[in-house]
Amino acid sequence: MYVGRFLVAAPGLAAYRVSSRSFPNRKVIDRDGSLTVVPTDDAEPTDNPYVSYNCVRTVDDRELAVVGNGSHVDPVAEKLELGYPARDALVSALFALDFEKDDYDTPRIAAVVGADSAVVGTVRRDALLVREVDEPTLVATYEKDDPEPFALAADGAAAAASELYDHSFEHAVCAAGVSVDAAGIETAIHNGE
Repeated sequence: MYVGRFLVAAPGLAAYRVSSRSFPNRKVIDRDGSLTVVPTDDAEPTDNPYVSYNCVRTVDDRELAVVGNGSHVDPVAEKLELGYPARDALVSALFALDFEKDDYDTPRIAAVVGADSAVVGTVRRDALLVREVDEPTLVATYEKDDPEPFALAADGAAAAASELYDHSFEHAVCAAGVSVDAAGIETAIHNGE
């Protein structure tokens, strides 16, 4: 099954995977503490605004991490830095940016994760959904665009990124993970071969 980009979030842990048929030549890099999806050196040049973006940003002073599939990750993190609650930060950014204006009306997906909390959200053509979750929850851009429980076995950022990358959903490109606990925030990258 092809579900496009997807994330799984739970209190203390989240991961994000790029799955793509149209732009498979991408990777995740660490750029000044943010994990960013970028084209690989051999990628075809494109002016598509949805190909490169921050997929993980941390808000260290609040011990929170934001995960998502596009440019909305930055305003969510900025709202959190201003003191907004996670739910409000997600709602305001997703509402303001709306679904992607591409050929597929691709939904935007995002999560805010703290050591003891997780909130997931999506905005698509027909809905804006934001909810607090207490178990691993998946939301994807296609087919599974309603948040639903997900059996995540991972217990850390690297394991979560690897588990999502290796999941049976089709067209894996790269993945990122983040964990938040009393020791702080840890991020991880898993790029395809």
